[in-house]
Amino acid sequence: MASPTSYRTLTGAVEAEIEIKRSRFLGLLAPVPDEEGAREVIAQRRADHPRARHHCTAFVLDPDSRTRRFSDDGEPAGTAGAPILDVLVGHELTYVLAVVTRYFGGTLLGAGGLVRAYGDAASQAVATARIVTHSQHVPVTVTVDYALAAAIDRMARAAGWTTESEYGAEVVVTVRIPPAELDAGLHSLADVSAGSVDPAIGAPAWSA
Repeated sequence: MASPTSYRTLTGAVEAEIEIKRSRFLGLLAPVPDEEGAREVIAQRRADHPRARHHCTAFVLDPDSRTRRFSDDGEPAGTAGAPILDVLVGHELTYVLAVVTRYFGGTLLGAGGLVRAYGDAASQAVATARIVTHSQHVPVTVTVDYALAAAIDRMARAAGWTTESEYGAEVVVTVRIPPAELDAGLHSLADVSAGSVDPAIGAPAWSA
């Protein structure tokens, strides 16, 4: 299976609330970098809502979404964490944590009702979220004069690549090229510079 070259995540935390038979379900979605970050947010949520009966969670990590965890936090098995996780996976989100906090309203909802409630609370939060796609790129850096820097910038923009320049006596230009297009990018740099540049190829990175 090929490694992913892009992934979808959130730009920031969002919240939503639904009420079913006097039970309140407070959905929180937050971007997280790793498991430790996810558990810190969960701990903070528990501290913020100490009187809530349940804090059911799910999170997805890694560009290929291979790390997936969920917790029913005392609800019947499979009725809370799994449907929350299904929402994250269904929206193809990663590096994202969902916490649905429940304040019990005194009426039992049954297994089907719980599945719908926890899934709906997570879905409502996703509906309010701003989602961003991060793409993988390879930074290729060259040091050139001002005229060649402008030509490289035009070449890169025409190809759909982004650039960043640092100006001094010369210009240090970094072109961010998708991995699949690296060879074409290096050829384009050679063409536009008549073979005068010596590109430094960096490690693959991710950016929005």
